[in-house]
Amino acid sequence: MIFPPPAASTAITRQDRERLQGHPARAVWLTGLSGAGKTTLAHALETSLHHDGLRTFVLDGDRLRAGLSSDLGFTDADRAESIRRAAHVARLFVDAGMVAIVALISPFRAERAAAQALFAPGDFVEVYVNVPLAVAEERDPKGLYRQARSGALPRFTGIDSPYEPPEAPALELRTDALSVAQCVQRLRAQLGLPSA
Repeated sequence: MIFPPPAASTAITRQDRERLQGHPARAVWLTGLSGAGKTTLAHALETSLHHDGLRTFVLDGDRLRAGLSSDLGFTDADRAESIRRAAHVARLFVDAGMVAIVALISPFRAERAAAQALFAPGDFVEVYVNVPLAVAEERDPKGLYRQARSGALPRFTGIDSPYEPPEAPALELRTDALSVAQCVQRLRAQLGLPSA
């Protein structure tokens, strides 16, 4: 049996879900070099919001590549597809009335713009997690920069593949100058969700 396509609208709207949950839905898109602190900030923000009763979910690049995007490599086309998939999943979470926190390098402006285009104005918050390349390399939590410098990891963002910084992010966080707590405070303020 072939099922008909889903209806354009459902009986329960996103606004109904937001009203029930008591908070607005948003997609927070954390972009920056590997080692900039995206995943650390994503989980710290999620913990802070969850503590105050908000419904959240973190979509992290490593977790997505282990499952939903496990069939993709690191060509420009594969990176674009990975971003497209993450954006659509984030959109589903927003439609469900949740705060989706996406932590992806997402190196190209065009793909980030395409991700943002899936959302209504104000629903997508681009956050540039900015750190100098030298600091990211020094942190190197996964040893990826070392592998890239040795030639064992080709097309690594920031080394032999470009990273295009956002031209006008909603928020820029310098993780070499700000603590995690300060970053979370600024993220919450940007989202209009001050600490309870």
